[in-house]
Amino acid sequence: MKNKQDWSVYLVTDRALCRGRALEDVVAAAVRGGVTMVQLREKECSTRAFIALAERVLAVTRPRHVPLIINDRVDVALAVDAEGVHVGQDDMPPDVVRRLLARDKILGLSVETMEQAREARAFDVDYLGVSPVFLTPTKAELEHAWGVEGLNAVRAMTSLPLVGIGGIHAGNASRVLRAGADGVAVVSAICSADDPEAAARELAGISKTCRAAAKVST
Repeated sequence: MKNKQDWSVYLVTDRALCRGRALEDVVAAAVRGGVTMVQLREKECSTRAFIALAERVLAVTRPRHVPLIINDRVDVALAVDAEGVHVGQDDMPPDVVRRLLARDKILGLSVETMEQAREARAFDVDYLGVSPVFLTPTKAELEHAWGVEGLNAVRAMTSLPLVGIGGIHAGNASRVLRAGADGVAVVSAICSADDPEAAARELAGISKTCRAAAKVST
């Protein structure tokens, strides 16, 4: 089942960027527009509040068969039976996460250097988040970006699905997809959009066009 996931438009949430709108409402609009995966990221949230929020988001995503991935918090993912977990380099090690998750759950790992991408081949993960493709204010602590050339290099050394994240929007998403990403992960491009549904639909259209072009070229 996991091998059939559609990574094409991957929403990473940020309540601070939702312009006062309820996060579950933004997610619902994004899913209607064509988002294929949602990652719930909450860095400043109590465990109880995180679980409650995850349950509200699941009520939106699950009926539409859109996987909900929990950022970092394995306990929250287990509590709500989310479809997966995504961890970064400073979070719980992926081999430990995998021991805690059921075999049918999705596990993603962020990689910020080529060395990390190589090391990831030893882990039982389902996809890599290549971060950041472009520099972005939401990852201000990072000084170096992969660029499309770096993303292409990662594509050449792994068969894992790749999701590009960092500074991606409708104006550059096609470059990321043509460089070998299986999907584009966005934050502000949807969360801060005047119309999250329309923003998601535009990205979904770009992804569909790129996939069609790739099939023709092969």
